[in-house]
Amino acid sequence: MSERIKILLVEDDPNLSLVLLDYLEMLGYEIKLCKDGEEGLKAFKRHRFDLCVFDVMMPKKDGFSLAEDIRATNQIIPIIFLTAKSLKEDRIKGFQLGCDDYITKPFSTEELSLRIKAILKRCQVIQETDNGTESSFQIGIFSFDVKNMTLRTSDIEYNLTRKESGLLKLLCLHKNVLLSREYALKMIWGENDYFIGRSMDVFIAKLRKYLKADPNISITNVHGTGFKLEVIEKASGK
Repeated sequence: MSERIKILLVEDDPNLSLVLLDYLEMLGYEIKLCKDGEEGLKAFKRHRFDLCVFDVMMPKKDGFSLAEDIRATNQIIPIIFLTAKSLKEDRIKGFQLGCDDYITKPFSTEELSLRIKAILKRCQVIQETDNGTESSFQIGIFSFDVKNMTLRTSDIEYNLTRKESGLLKLLCLHKNVLLSREYALKMIWGENDYFIGRSMDVFIAKLRKYLKADPNISITNVHGTGFKLEVIEKASGK
């Protein structure tokens, strides 16, 4: 029997947290419940988890701060935010912090279940893709190691996040041809909407910053359609 998926649930509402705990355990997940961000961070450092579900508004340490602390050491684990705040700026901030989904309260337990399943499935697909033959790319002066999520030259090295690495791999697979926004969003984020699109633009900007050391590399924005990784190859023998 395969090992159960372990979820770190951090929610300060005692009624909602118990409902979610009972429901997710009924679905077969192993749940660690914490009542605030500080307790959640301690639990994350002590145990191994497959996915995190964080309330945003919490005492001691809010969900955004907790996610920032976790992303400082772990760029891979999926994070879902739960919040009563539906402001556009908060959703954008959540995705910029590297969350995988953002659910506005009130929500149904079934919706949360479906979103968890979609994220775990997407992570499995990305992992299986990364285990394929295309595990490294040469991009101008850069060597991109997909499996280890590193981008390096002879004197520069960047450790990429899971989304940065996934997005750069898609661009490499579509080098010098158009990568559509819709395809990239569905492959990396699982869906296509305004807020996630804004998040992807931030990741594109980060990749441009990493690659700027080589003037022969550019990521161009094809308005309203997608992106194109353009690499001017040096002629051999020149």
